[in-house]
Amino acid sequence: MTDNAKFWDKHAKGYAKSRVKNMAAYQTTLDRSKAHLSPEDQVLEIGCGTGTTALKLAGSVAGITGTDISANMIDIAQDKARTEGVENVTFFQADLFDKRLTPGSFDVILAYNVLHLLADTPVALDRIQTLLKPKGRLICKTPCLGEMNIFVRALVPVLMKLGLAPSPVQSFKKAALEDHIAKAGFEIVETGLYPAPASFFIVARQP
Repeated sequence: MTDNAKFWDKHAKGYAKSRVKNMAAYQTTLDRSKAHLSPEDQVLEIGCGTGTTALKLAGSVAGITGTDISANMIDIAQDKARTEGVENVTFFQADLFDKRLTPGSFDVILAYNVLHLLADTPVALDRIQTLLKPKGRLICKTPCLGEMNIFVRALVPVLMKLGLAPSPVQSFKKAALEDHIAKAGFEIVETGLYPAPASFFIVARQP
């Protein structure tokens, strides 16, 4: 088990109980995501956490596969799916490079609050490309720490050293994140800040 998986396993119950800090921004994220989904889509969500977002989007697509590196997060997500009676969502523990994720299998890949936690963004985006069908879409929202105030930027490395934040946490700026996605071969079709100034929502597709 990786250190990051251990970190999220430890915090899974607290994460499940925590409330969304900005419900208006979260709802906008859901609404804009739904605008790019269709009832025929097979969707993969990486870093799905306790499954809340996947379950909210399940009614807009044919099926969702939710993955997370934390077994405890997945256990909670599976319990939620059973409790809510959602049958077109499957959750299992995996990272982005798990061999059970077959190239060319997904119409859409969702990556909410996860790209900044991956060690090598270009490699991750290349892998996302391979998992998508032709003309597939990437929908992501990423905290861009490089756009935040100096106090936050200074605090994050301290929290990582104390074991109070996962590691690594990349300090993106919006332009750099867009550049990574474009260099991976995607065409960016929509962006937004939900909330501003640093939670950067991007929809991109294979040209």
